[in-house]
Amino acid sequence: MQFDLTDLRLFVLAADERNLTRAAAGRHLSLAAASARIKALEQHAGLPLLYREARGVRLTPGGEAFLHHARGILRQSEKLRADLQEYGGGLRGHLRVFANTTAVTDFLPEILPEFLSANPKINIDLQEKPNPEIARGVLDGRADIGIVAGKVDTLGLESIHFSTDRLVLATAKNHRFARRKKIAFAETLDDDQVGMQSGSTLQTFLAQVTDALGKPLKLRIQLSSFDAMCRMIGAGVGVGIVPESAARRNQVAMGITLIELTDPWSVRERYILVRNRSALPLYAESLIETLCAHYR
Repeated sequence: MQFDLTDLRLFVLAADERNLTRAAAGRHLSLAAASARIKALEQHAGLPLLYREARGVRLTPGGEAFLHHARGILRQSEKLRADLQEYGGGLRGHLRVFANTTAVTDFLPEILPEFLSANPKINIDLQEKPNPEIARGVLDGRADIGIVAGKVDTLGLESIHFSTDRLVLATAKNHRFARRKKIAFAETLDDDQVGMQSGSTLQTFLAQVTDALGKPLKLRIQLSSFDAMCRMIGAGVGVGIVPESAARRNQVAMGITLIELTDPWSVRERYILVRNRSALPLYAESLIETLCAHYR
């Protein structure tokens, strides 16, 4: 089956608006022309895609499936257009990376400058996403590479282990926990907490843990970076759960103490997710090798 992109855009807009008249106006078409295009789509598909009703339209079961694929085709066509524009400007590669909070705010800012300097014709679109969304993004083609940590449903993707992440409790040096070598996360819940911003991978994960414990976090402040968290913790604002690498980087400057967590989830394996490693372009494979070599 062959479909015109204009028709697909019209169909997607009609499905979103649930109204063919508004969809026609949105695509600068007359209602008659829009209706004819939708009917042509249905003839190509061999089944009705929309129920026509007095107040608008709604998707048939076949239309639901058609909408899913139409969105994918349009997304790919837009990526093709954008990539070709970049190649026309001399760019040889574009990588889309979905990664969790620790990757985006902690170790990728350390690793990527050298990689980009060594690869001046490569662009990277780095987006912070929750772990489940990272796997889905790689699976459906919105991302070329995903970086996750902990127990994640990888949805059948190829997983490349590259390092081990450990979460620790950070406190001010004069805090009552500062003399402890180990502590359970549940013991810290009566204290004011310094956390990452709402929606971050780590904060979402800790919210799930506290829900299971039946006791919420007493968040006093939420910040956008681990370095800022360590500064607040060192100033005595509260305690906080941070990756060990970030905590050690700030330990002396911010005056914080690191305490090992006894919870099994505090140790998290890190993985790179790809759909098919053998099919990746050389510059994508180069980024994977750079990540692995950094922790080797």
